[in-house]
Amino acid sequence: MQAKLNPFLKSFLPFSLILFAIQYGMVNYIFKLELYYSTLAIYGFHVLATFLIYLFLVFVHNSFSDKTGFAFMACSLLKMLAAVLFLLPLMLNDVMKPFLNIIAFFIPYFLFLIFETVYAVKLINTK
Repeated sequence: MQAKLNPFLKSFLPFSLILFAIQYGMVNYIFKLELYYSTLAIYGFHVLATFLIYLFLVFVHNSFSDKTGFAFMACSLLKMLAAVLFLLPLMLNDVMKPFLNIIAFFIPYFLFLIFETVYAVKLINTK
């Protein structure tokens, strides 16, 4: 399990930190936006969700390697539901510029989803 987590973490941590720094700089220094959720909260959600999903995929791959793809699809669905629950307070409140808030969440969401997909495919292709 650790042999599969180390390469993932060596890529995941720099990827996350670079994206966080870019978004933090853009939100706070370039555009000077007041968002409903801080950049730290948004990236906390994405980093935690992505790490837990990959950890679960490694577990499934070690136990039932033929079911890893199905586990990835199920985890992606659960992540979408978690994203809706995370954004629910934003959608229910009268927030100025809701589109900017949603974009600030979903651009990293899709970047992390691409990252998850790449590593899930690598995991599925290992025998």
